[in-house]
Amino acid sequence: MTAEAPADARSVGVVEPRTMRFDVPLPLASGAQLARYELRYETYGALNAARDNAVLVCHALNASHHVAGTYAGVPRSTGWWDNMVGPGKPLDTRRFFVIGVNNLGSCFGSTGPMSIDPATGKPYGASFPLVTVEDWVDAQARLADALGIERFAAVLGGSLGGMQALSWAIRYPQRLRHCVAIATTPRLSAQNIAFNDVARTAIRSDPDFHDGDFYAHGVVPRRGLQVARMLGHITYLSGDDMTERFGRSLRNGDYGFGYGAEFEVESYLRYQGDKFSEYFDANTYLLITRALDYFDPAREHGGDLVRALAPAIAKFLLISFTTDWRFAPERTREIASALIANGRDVVCSEIDAPHGHDAFLLADPRYHDLVAAYFQRIAQEGA
Repeated sequence: MTAEAPADARSVGVVEPRTMRFDVPLPLASGAQLARYELRYETYGALNAARDNAVLVCHALNASHHVAGTYAGVPRSTGWWDNMVGPGKPLDTRRFFVIGVNNLGSCFGSTGPMSIDPATGKPYGASFPLVTVEDWVDAQARLADALGIERFAAVLGGSLGGMQALSWAIRYPQRLRHCVAIATTPRLSAQNIAFNDVARTAIRSDPDFHDGDFYAHGVVPRRGLQVARMLGHITYLSGDDMTERFGRSLRNGDYGFGYGAEFEVESYLRYQGDKFSEYFDANTYLLITRALDYFDPAREHGGDLVRALAPAIAKFLLISFTTDWRFAPERTREIASALIANGRDVVCSEIDAPHGHDAFLLADPRYHDLVAAYFQRIAQEGA
């Protein structure tokens, strides 16, 4: 919630996270359960009297509940989707009550591997159970119950967040009017699963990983995290974008005949890897990438996505980006075709943008205008 008036009229201003504790066990897809757990979340805007203007924002791999605004006294703490959420922004907090929630297994406040296991008094570490997209959605539904929200005006997410939005539409069809899924896919390709496995192998091969119980050793598997992030970051950008940013530019103007970061692109990737290793948890990275691998709602229906999406009754906005080779536009069209086969209301748009998968995080005017127009439609429906 907003703690003080923002200096920027289009910002939600200074915000404070909240924590909700749950003591009713949460059964997980793996067959395990969490006896008790906490979810960290933030809200922006105000819930109206009819309680029908709430929008849930689901986060991607390394993001969190901190969607918009800043933290008091914390430099460079702007929320990861601040360009999307706020007064006068595409998701306008003058009209909507926006909720960002940190998923279970993450390392930003919700119960995860770094949390204390009440059964042992020590961090869960490697013993934290594997979680799925569906587990996250079930936990989010419990948070919505606790906040008194029976039905969302929309559930919105990009990338892994888009998977959660799709799962909401399937798993709780009566609880959302609109599903907004951006730069997402109904299942990972073999290539995507392979990238995830290489990243996990880098982490698990780090001598400081200690089979996931590195907390007890007072170390962090930084090298593994660095390599995982470098690999992932390459896949989030397009080839053209990397060429435009870096080309073959050399940091010192000539070859050094060694293995240091001589090219600008090498320096950039190593910087990204170093930064990531300072704030992200290795066990969380393993958990979340495996949840990405497992997401496949058609699996229980013999691979038939039409049947998998049949329970969904929401209206849909689906957006993809031309240069996103990680979650290609073909996958979004596949979702749209399955929804149309079920007679659903679908708006499907492919944005010609050069930035690859990361385009969903950027403020491309065509992209933002489309999202703004769609949420204007939602607001008018609720008026």
